[in-house]
Amino acid sequence: MRLAELVAALSLGVDLGFGQPMEHVLRQCLIALRLSERIGLGDQERLAVYYTALLVNVGCHSDAHEQAKWFGDDIALKSGKYRYEQRSLAAAASALRLIGSGNPPLHRFRVGLEFTLGGFREVETMIAGHAALAADLARRLSLPMDVQQAVGAAYEQWDGRGWPGELKGREVPIPSRLAQLAEFTEVAHRLGGVDAAVELARRRAGGQFDPGLAAVLCEDPEAVLGGLDAARTWEAVIGAEPALGVRLSEDQFDEALLAVADFVDLKSPFTLGHARAVAALVDAAASQVGLTQDERQELHRAALVHGLGRLGVSNAIWDKPGPLGTGERERVRLQPYLTERILCQSATLAPLGAIAVQHRERLDGSGYPRGLTAPAISPKARILGAADAYQSMIEPRPHRQALTAAQAAAELRAEAAGGRLDAEAVAAVLTAAGHRVARHRRGPAGLTGREVDVLRLLARGCSSREIAGRLVISPKTARNHVEHIYAKIGVSTRAAACLFAMQNGLLPPVDDAAA
Repeated sequence: MRLAELVAALSLGVDLGFGQPMEHVLRQCLIALRLSERIGLGDQERLAVYYTALLVNVGCHSDAHEQAKWFGDDIALKSGKYRYEQRSLAAAASALRLIGSGNPPLHRFRVGLEFTLGGFREVETMIAGHAALAADLARRLSLPMDVQQAVGAAYEQWDGRGWPGELKGREVPIPSRLAQLAEFTEVAHRLGGVDAAVELARRRAGGQFDPGLAAVLCEDPEAVLGGLDAARTWEAVIGAEPALGVRLSEDQFDEALLAVADFVDLKSPFTLGHARAVAALVDAAASQVGLTQDERQELHRAALVHGLGRLGVSNAIWDKPGPLGTGERERVRLQPYLTERILCQSATLAPLGAIAVQHRERLDGSGYPRGLTAPAISPKARILGAADAYQSMIEPRPHRQALTAAQAAAELRAEAAGGRLDAEAVAAVLTAAGHRVARHRRGPAGLTGREVDVLRLLARGCSSREIAGRLVISPKTARNHVEHIYAKIGVSTRAAACLFAMQNGLLPPVDDAAA
């Protein structure tokens, strides 16, 4: 397996999360590579450019919950990134117009007041944290240190006014500078052609962009931007990976899939650790129904990637506490289809997409996205569907509390009795769930038992006041716990704390009522 295929597939999900057409990131990767060739970079440097361009915005969905809290629709917010110059008054005004959108006027006023009092500082921290999380993903994918450093500096600007604002000029790694120039000129070129891309590069040269790199683009824009619309973008990007490209063993591929799954699950506090848990369930269930080792491995991998399509649906929907409207339900029903579309271009990943796209189908034809009936739903998809349903039930959702294991088991059995889920798959999943022993690691990074409780609630999106109410402590004590947790685990954002909780086996909490 080539790592490039997995990262390129992930980039398609990032496109959806930014409200951009799929292959936006792939095209920016080609632009960055063309620029790197024109300035004479060697293979190792071009490898860093390649993966930096593909990963540059991968951390931006990690706090989509907070983005939706402040601005109503996280995808609508991010789609405005390319309309205005960074840190300009126009960009700030555009974001402020979205404060509390989709809610009644009184709610919008209240959110606006909260944002004025401290929310804007939270957003600044979030943006700086995106690059840090992307760098952490690069580390987990075993990419070279220069890639990790470049991705970590992806939002720095030539003039020093980027995020976190610690680097400027030539201090910013050249892959970061190339990726940023390529990202914004790709959008300008797609919307307005070569002239628009050149105008943007010239206008922002010396500010956001490296003036030398902008000049290279403007000297011969056709050499950098020509043929993008006619190219078979996926094949072009996979074929353009520098000679030092990264190859994965079977075990490394599984680790890379797990890393991607964790990052996808960061999109909402209600899905933290979901893919890991579903993969564990299908592993145990598959051994009971006679699947071969290869089939079990494929099902395990499909379970890890089955939620990729969630990146294309706004958190205004995923985190909505009330009932969904018709249009919102239709967006949810697209999620498995989007997963398939993200994975289908890779010969290695397409079989996983073929399983994942069916995990919400039901034997009686009542499922989605295609309304398949029993003969068309594969045995592996039936197991994945039952495991996903069970795991979703025992996780909290914005409109309900988590069910106990016993309640979830009863619900799952009812689905099988009603002819919607496969009875054998349900039995295997429930047996697997009943024999699971939840591992409760006490005190990672020196956390106390109470701090672990606070971290779990924090990861689920609870505010300090809500944590205080749940644990019967004062809001000040809750805030102190959060500060101590951040200090002990070495992070500064909720998203990074969520990742720590997942990686250390702290989610979901132990359910003593497992059945």
